[in-house]
Amino acid sequence: MVKAIVGANWGDEGKGKVTDMLARQSDVVIRFQGGANAGHTIINDYGRFALHILPSGIFYPHVTNVIGNGVALDMAKLADELEQVEAQGVPAPRLIVSDRAQLLMPYHVLQDTYEEARLGGRAFGSTKSGIAPFYSDKYAKTGIQVCDLFDEPRLRERLTAAVELKNVLFNHLYHQPGVDVDQLMDQLLTLRERVRPFVGDTVTFVHQAIRENKTVLLEGQLGSMKDPDLGIFPMTTSSHTLAGYGCVGASIPPTAIQDVICVTKAYSSCVGSSTEPFVSEVTGQAGDELRCRGGDRGEFGATTGRPRRVGWFDAVATKYGCMVQGATQVALTCLDVLGYLDEIPVCTGYQMGADTIDTFPTTPALLRAKPVFTTLPGWKQDIRGRTDYSALPDNARAYVDFLEQRIGVPITMVSTGPKREEMAYRTPNL
Repeated sequence: MVKAIVGANWGDEGKGKVTDMLARQSDVVIRFQGGANAGHTIINDYGRFALHILPSGIFYPHVTNVIGNGVALDMAKLADELEQVEAQGVPAPRLIVSDRAQLLMPYHVLQDTYEEARLGGRAFGSTKSGIAPFYSDKYAKTGIQVCDLFDEPRLRERLTAAVELKNVLFNHLYHQPGVDVDQLMDQLLTLRERVRPFVGDTVTFVHQAIRENKTVLLEGQLGSMKDPDLGIFPMTTSSHTLAGYGCVGASIPPTAIQDVICVTKAYSSCVGSSTEPFVSEVTGQAGDELRCRGGDRGEFGATTGRPRRVGWFDAVATKYGCMVQGATQVALTCLDVLGYLDEIPVCTGYQMGADTIDTFPTTPALLRAKPVFTTLPGWKQDIRGRTDYSALPDNARAYVDFLEQRIGVPITMVSTGPKREEMAYRTPNL
């Protein structure tokens, strides 16, 4: 059986905790897209971790963790992250890195950084991790695969061709020095030895696991709003953030995905450019308080440390996000954060001139949208760590019921804190 855990919104929904929790019952956990540009925060018996490239199943010795062919593989960050988790007492994980994955190169990071600087006020809010240049090169067929590392003449040939193009950009568009092929070659060969023990044929491995009825968990990065086709273009990432892309990025047969768990917060948060439309955003003192109370240690990016924009739950965006993911169930996180509020607004529609809509529009229309709020009573209690859903305050359960009706997907799990065990299971009303 294949399950996918993906984000319904802008990312940072708490997918790492849900993946870490469900990995206990899984045989294989696969990262299938994205790179080290976003992090999954996990708190367990070993401590607190912000994983950026490793799958969230690494804390279970029985789990085989896979970095799929769809991942933007930063070898240096992978090697460093392996050392960091082992230094915190985590046993060496069972890990396979796809020999078909492509390498995120130092020149991708440079290009990303230079381009954001060139755009100035028109910048996309990139993490400057090289993701957009990486995927551009992948689809332009100038990328370098992991398997190329083990054929040095081919590696040098492909690296030389790529550097020729990059140096034209660096010298003439960005007015920056070029990069040196020999230096890059040496770096790659050194990193090759650090990752060599993990490289393998993940395509055959994954298909064999499915034939053997293993439980496979797909771990997505970011969320629906960041998908380059179905998200808020162009304020998106450069990899597909939808469960369906697991069929490509993890080499999963389309018929094998049986369960799609969409994760959403009990409020909204967003990292990225301030120009990105974020209809339910709350600013000022109310926004600062929600940001400081939110998440595990406040709403700040796990990778960048940047403060996230925050807002009230957006039922329009979340219903759309669940729809394009093909959600079969929803995990609602951070319900405990809202316990300080007397009243809780929920965005249930968008005002578009004289009309109110409850469907998610394209970016030009979204830029004109104004939120329509429905206000629910708060519960004014600290519910952090509670795991008996029936014992939650009436207004907390009514809030969850309301969200479920608005998004149209069963809410089966309600997180009441950042730790693995702080989860209440719920019988849906749908």
